[in-house]
Amino acid sequence: MTIGAGPRGPGVLVVEPMGNAGRFLVEAAGRLGVRLFAATHKDIHDGYPDWLRAALAGVCATDLTDIPRALGDMEEFCRRHGIAAVAPCFELFTPLAALLAERTGLPGNDPRLARAARNKILMGEVFAAAGVPAPRWAVAHDGAEAHRVAGAHGLGWPLVVKPAEQGGSWGVSVVDGPDRLAEAVGAARQYTHAHPHGLELDSRALLQEYVAGDEYSCDTVVADGVAYPLPVVAKDTTEGRYRIETGHTCPSGLPAPLVRKVQHTAARAALAVGVRNGIAHTELKIPPGTQTPYVIETGARLPGDNLCEVVEAATGVSEAVAHLQAVLGLVPDTAASRTDAASIRFLLPEHGGVLRQVVIPDLPGTHSEVHLRPGEVVPEPVDSTCRIGHVVARAETADRARGLADRVAARSRVEVG
Repeated sequence: MTIGAGPRGPGVLVVEPMGNAGRFLVEAAGRLGVRLFAATHKDIHDGYPDWLRAALAGVCATDLTDIPRALGDMEEFCRRHGIAAVAPCFELFTPLAALLAERTGLPGNDPRLARAARNKILMGEVFAAAGVPAPRWAVAHDGAEAHRVAGAHGLGWPLVVKPAEQGGSWGVSVVDGPDRLAEAVGAARQYTHAHPHGLELDSRALLQEYVAGDEYSCDTVVADGVAYPLPVVAKDTTEGRYRIETGHTCPSGLPAPLVRKVQHTAARAALAVGVRNGIAHTELKIPPGTQTPYVIETGARLPGDNLCEVVEAATGVSEAVAHLQAVLGLVPDTAASRTDAASIRFLLPEHGGVLRQVVIPDLPGTHSEVHLRPGEVVPEPVDSTCRIGHVVARAETADRARGLADRVAARSRVEVG
């Protein structure tokens, strides 16, 4: 569906389009005839890739960490350019986008709840208030407090420790017993400001009950308070102390009744954190032998990990198109146009170092992308920044797509010195 044509289509101000989702918003804007503008810092805009800078109709250069200044700058920019919608993209600025939408009278999320989609402590509170099934949790400022509250709340072992505000599995670890709890809390609390904007973060640690079982994600588009569920995606991660996503597969392989239950639970989570016009990415786990999805966390943004590509390859649904439609006050296109399958696998190193070589075989039905080049530093495999590349496979069924992606990943050669 095209809602504008040429350079004078409706304008959408994207609050920080950097990151994995940015390119999908650019593609979606092209399909819809929408003009994209960015709100960002000048130095960060200067570092945008050429394709992103070329795609923007204009830039509001401000300081997104200074809320009064940013709101004033963006409001004036919206008036001057006739902006028709505000689209959050970078997770930590989703509350700012909600405030801007309210201030300009444009469709947006509930600013009274929006920070709960960024802060996992507030998220736990709104989930409890809304009756969203979620793990038990507690808050700690240091290791000694962590030992006390973990016991007082009966969280048990293993235990998940994560920053109150952060993404990309940064600072997240699974602790098997009390001996390493203080160390895990210290790792979670190391993030006081967000890179690259310098936004001050809530540096408290969240202790979360570990939920056994398979992991899934489900995105929800919300338009004028009405939730439109998107497909459920199966998620694979590493085991052990650090749980890094290794891949995703759509469809999930769950039976239809359980898919609907996951979608319903994800929609409840999205509404609980104030999503009213936009999209939410929700991660869930289903304990073995149960039919109850538990929400691990949700974010009021498009998904990362190239999930937009995976979902569209499998179903024909563009999450980015639906997101733009929702913030423009339109009914989103969420009906599947095909029933294929797609899977993505990430190439992870065994250890950090300097990348010497990466070779990904080219098999029919797949395509790949390299994230790092030989000579670049490979971080230690403790979070998603260590990924060296990925492969996407498309096939008739989920098992075939997953198997094809796994074969390419297994045959890939990564040398880190």
